[in-house]
Parts: sequence; C-alpha cells; structure tokens
Amino acid sequence: MIHFDFEFLLVIASAVTGLVWLADALLFARRRQESISKVKEPLLVEYARAFFPVLLAVLILRAFLVEPFRIPSGSMMPSLLVGDFILVNKFSYGLRLPVTYHRITEGDRPQRGDVIVFRYPKDESQDYIKRVIGLPGDHVSYYNRRLSINGKPLNIEVDAVYQGLGDVNLMQNASGCDRAGARCQVYIESTGDVDYTVMTNPGTAYGINGEVVVPEGHYFVMGDNRDNSNDSRIWGYVPEENLVGKACWIWMHWDWRDKGTGLDISRVGRTISQ
Repeated sequence: MIHFDFEFLLVIASAVTGLVWLADALLFARRRQESISKVKEPLLVEYARAFFPVLLAVLILRAFLVEPFRIPSGSMMPSLLVGDFILVNKFSYGLRLPVTYHRITEGDRPQRGDVIVFRYPKDESQDYIKRVIGLPGDHVSYYNRRLSINGKPLNIEVDAVYQGLGDVNLMQNASGCDRAGARCQVYIESTGDVDYTVMTNPGTAYGINGEVVVPEGHYFVMGDNRDNSNDSRIWGYVPEENLVGKACWIWMHWDWRDKGTGLDISRVGRTISQ
C-alpha cells in the first residue's frame, strides 16, 4: 500500500484554520461589530470558520476511528484484490496520536489470522497490509509451502482453483496469477481458531524456506498470495509501534486496469476475515 502523508496535511490545515478563526474571534471580531462602518468579515476568516469544523471532524474520524485504504497489489489475493477499497479500524490495537503515532490507549493485541495495516519497517512512509502469522515468542517455520507454528503444522484444505474475475483478456497483475485465469490453487488454512484462504502458484519455482522465533514486541506477517508477497520472510518483523489498525470491511471495488468500467459491486460490503 502506497502512502502519502494526508494525515499530516489534515493536522496542519486544521491547526491553521482553527488558529485563524480563534485569533479573529479574540482580537478582531468584536472591533468589527463595534465599528460604525461595520467592517465586513475578511474572506480568510470566513473560509477558516467554514472549513475548520469539517477538517477537524475528518481528522478525528481518520485518526481515531476508521481510515480508508486502497489495495494496489495482489499480495493478499484471493482475500483482497487489486482495486479493493477498504476501511481499517484504528482503535482495535490502541488509539495513537496523529503524526507522532504515540499510543494513548492500550487496545487489544493482534491475534493470529488478523489482517493488519502497518507502517512498512524499511520505509515508514509506506503502509502495508498482511496477515498476522506469528505472535511474539512464536516459533514460525515455512517449508515447501507449509506453515508450522510452535512445531505444529497448520491445517490446510484444498478449496478450489482460482477462477478470477472479469474478461479473460485482462492483463496479469503483479501477483503472478492471471486475474481471470485458473493458474493458482486456493487453500483454506486454519490456525485452530481462525480459517482463511491462501493462494499458491504451482507454476512458479518456490525459493523461500526457513524458520524464526518472533522477538518480543514484534509480529511475523505474510501475504495470502504466498508465492508473490513481500513480507516478513524477506524483510523481517513488524514492530508493535508500527501498527496502524485492523482491516475490517470492503466499501468499494474499482480496478483501473479493467477495459470496462472496472467497478465490481459484488465485493462492496464484504467483511475481511479476521
């Protein structure tokens, strides 16, 4: 997920419009009212008074309740597709102040199977979305496309061959699986408490094997599109302070690569499993 600092712009805009409105109310508004000539309210103050409540409401909603994100890659297929617009619960894992990200409430801790948004540890200007696989202290191993947690292999069940969406002539996406084709195998994977779908591509050579122990205060995450995901197997762990929130709901789908409208209303309103 590519991120630009809209939150920082919201903070600045809210502060500036609020200060302009406050300064005018304290220093100049009464003088204008008492003036014989009835000086008109400056345009800058009028705009500040109009936009400040709106900007503040958007900032509070986005920073403390829910934040919208767009899915730009296929790393979470088949659960999330390129073009999905999702809402992320910002208070699940504790409220954080905007810009500084200082946590002000405890909240819950991520559980195995949660789909989380976090600031990418290698470049915190970018937001990533992955599924939590390993909790602090867990021993995670991944060999031959099979996951084990603390020495216990996760149950997997063959679900289907991925059917994709739309026109069979659509271009391939970055996931390596044809969006409309039948090249990838879908499985249901279970942690014991949570079931979710994952995808593998039998047509690709597999090259990531290994095992780790997740350090305290960190999480091991993977994409559901297991053979085509830039995740903890490559760059390491997600620090707890980098958590943004829990993905919860798809509110729109529009794939800009589609030769047609690109809109798929069948995905609107879907909840995101764990």
